[in-house]
Amino acid sequence: MPGITALGLLILIAAWAIVTGIVELMAAVRLRKIINNEWLLVLAGIVSVVFGILLLFQPAAGALVLIWWIGAWALLFGILLMILAFRMRNWKGFIAVETAGV
Repeated sequence: MPGITALGLLILIAAWAIVTGIVELMAAVRLRKIINNEWLLVLAGIVSVVFGILLLFQPAAGALVLIWWIGAWALLFGILLMILAFRMRNWKGFIAVETAGV
């Protein structure tokens, strides 16, 4: 039953994208006073949630369209996280803040 399998995979990918996006948004809110450029994490979370919602509302989309959506989402998501990583590369404040409260 390839149709049901494809639909199940689509729902799994959509749910994963939505949950990941929500967790990123929560992390950005909690870290807003600790890190700079938290807007990149917010943007990545929004993109992830929107991607998951689009997948849920377009289950009849062809396999090729689904592959393009997943590729575009992964590319944009990866670029946003790479920008965030390079901006935080030299930042060492999180460890000091976490251990100071213990």
